[in-house]
Amino acid sequence: MQRRHLFQAGAAAGLLGGLPGMLPTAGAQARKDALRVLAEGAPNSRDPHGEGVSRESLGVFTNVYDRLIAFERQPLPGGIFRYDYSRFQGELAERFEATEGGRVLTFHLRRDATFHEGRPVTAADVKWSLDRGVSLPASKRQLATGSLTDPAQFVVVDPHTLRITLPRADRYTLPNLALTFASILDAELVKRHATEQDPWGAQWVRNNAAGGGAYQIESWTPGQQVVYTRFDAWKSGPLPALRRAVFQTVPSPATRAAALQRGDADVALQLPPREIDALAERKTLQVHSVPVTNAFRFVAFNTRTKPFDDVRVRQAIAYALPYTSLFRGASLGHGQPLFGAASATPSRSTFPQPYPYETQLQKARELLAQAGHPEGFETRFSFNVGDATIGEPAALLIQESLARIGVRVTIDKVAGAQWGTLQTERRLPFYIDSSSAWFNDPDYFFRIFFQGDWRWNFGAYDNPELNALVEAARWESDKARYDASIRRAIAIAFRDVPLVPLWLPSFDIALQPDVAGFTYYIHGQVDFRPLARTAA
Repeated sequence: MQRRHLFQAGAAAGLLGGLPGMLPTAGAQARKDALRVLAEGAPNSRDPHGEGVSRESLGVFTNVYDRLIAFERQPLPGGIFRYDYSRFQGELAERFEATEGGRVLTFHLRRDATFHEGRPVTAADVKWSLDRGVSLPASKRQLATGSLTDPAQFVVVDPHTLRITLPRADRYTLPNLALTFASILDAELVKRHATEQDPWGAQWVRNNAAGGGAYQIESWTPGQQVVYTRFDAWKSGPLPALRRAVFQTVPSPATRAAALQRGDADVALQLPPREIDALAERKTLQVHSVPVTNAFRFVAFNTRTKPFDDVRVRQAIAYALPYTSLFRGASLGHGQPLFGAASATPSRSTFPQPYPYETQLQKARELLAQAGHPEGFETRFSFNVGDATIGEPAALLIQESLARIGVRVTIDKVAGAQWGTLQTERRLPFYIDSSSAWFNDPDYFFRIFFQGDWRWNFGAYDNPELNALVEAARWESDKARYDASIRRAIAIAFRDVPLVPLWLPSFDIALQPDVAGFTYYIHGQVDFRPLARTAA
């Protein structure tokens, strides 16, 4: 394939409608130093501690902010990498150590790190940022999964040393400190924009970055694109090879794939299986498929609203979903099915694992009748427009199948910028989505998706027995007892079905042949820092 110059004006205008902020044509050197990413959805926030952020915003946080530590990487076939949540390296911290049996963590900061505005990063900034993280709702809930809950835990020892004290050693503390929820903000900058009503400056940070990461935001066009430039004074790792990057929202997957084939883009995210398969057949691009074991595609119910507060209704829907059609039609067989288990008694403690549901319409009708809905009922089923390549065909298949048991479904298409907020506020009664747990342990997965008053408890589910089992497993060191608790928790989830897993997805990505160093993170966004172009 003959390569065109990156962001060639004519091709870009014809293909993408001349979106603003294109990188200028400046010869081979500019192409070597720049990258263009096309995605289906758009970032909606610059606040790593904020509520209702879109998945694309996690890519912003990764590149614009630093954390104390970072995940190590492990190589995958084909020359790409994936993050390893069990191993860590310093980022803002040059080094760190654990004492008192893991209860006390001490971080020694780099002395030459600065924020984008030029002010040195100090332990006071780190403390203020972690204080902010455990105080604002979204980040507070996540950081609590690693026993990070109280500003008093974070102590400034000196301008370049921070100490964290835990109630007891927690294997999830370090992983949480490497997440974007633990990003370090320029405290003095944010304080200048805080108010009495908004002491953490959340309204300002949502629309303004306050970081010191490897990249700065040059421009931001809501719903369309973000242009990044390298922060040349960055000290928290090797200086990235890329000087500039553009992240553009292009809803049409065919347009994203065509741009990649023409050489007008370098990375295409969220391509549906049909496009990925077609690009792989051409053999002119890098096409990678990463098995994902801690993510899942699912249908969720709001278990706090009628009629989905009745377990029999939820079970009826679970027996009426067109699983095979969904997996083959919407996913084209990409991933691993999570339906059709032979028994409601789980044989292993891994999770997610197949649920004991398959399409049995007569059983679904019987359950609806038992629940007082012999003629069915009316409901609304939602999908995220930013997830339309899977969500829309799935919604149509579900609408058709549920009509056969008398459930009359109206489909709602929800703008991506509103999706997270509607989930958080429990305003979606019945919907399709996908999500990922940052960490792969089953007890962590259950804590995230099956309990708590937060967005990721998609079913708004609460079961005291399951909660007790998961809490016991969290601290259990005996594998046999751990497995027994988790198997019982899985059986409860099978029975109560607050959400219905459909399949484990694969993470599929297409890249130009000369893009090297791509690292898969569970959020599925692009970390520009390790990327480089290979010689032609």
